Amino acid sequence: MSALLDRMFTWAGWLAGLSMIATLAAVMASIFGRLLHFDVPGADAYAGYCMAASAFLALAHTLRRGEHIRVTLILNHLGVKARHALEIFCHGAALFLSGALAWYSLRLVWQSWQFHDISTGLDATPLWIPQIGMAAGTVLFFLAFAQDLLDLLRGKSLPEVREGGEPAHIE
Repeated sequence: MSALLDRMFTWAGWLAGLSMIATLAAVMASIFGRLLHFDVPGADAYAGYCMAASAFLALAHTLRRGEHIRVTLILNHLGVKARHALEIFCHGAALFLSGALAWYSLRLVWQSWQFHDISTGLDATPLWIPQIGMAAGTVLFFLAFAQDLLDLLRGKSLPEVREGGEPAHIE
């Protein structure tokens, strides 16, 4: 199950990268449209949709690779058992909060679809479509925290803890 989740997180990371490229494409289309005197309706809205999808889809991938910023001021001064207990507590709280975020994100997509919400811009995009990226990203983030918490409860170390308590690849 862990390998399947990690593959899903990796695919979400790739989708986040593609969303960043789509953001660039939308912004460039808007810029060149202005320079060449043609209109690209909704380009700014689509850039925003892609940027939001990119941010949310990258959350789980980044978490599982130990790249989220951690404040280790307290953790570094604790013993092994106290540190492990605090890690479990923090991951439990993060699981709860990410679960609430995922729930409300999914609910937002459902309500937008149910009420036929559309964007107020010229593009008139049904809002549930761009909201899918946010909902999928928050659900994967919840699953990543669940996997981390299970790893902690099984006694495994997390990626960000392996290198002395600092995030795995800070530079």
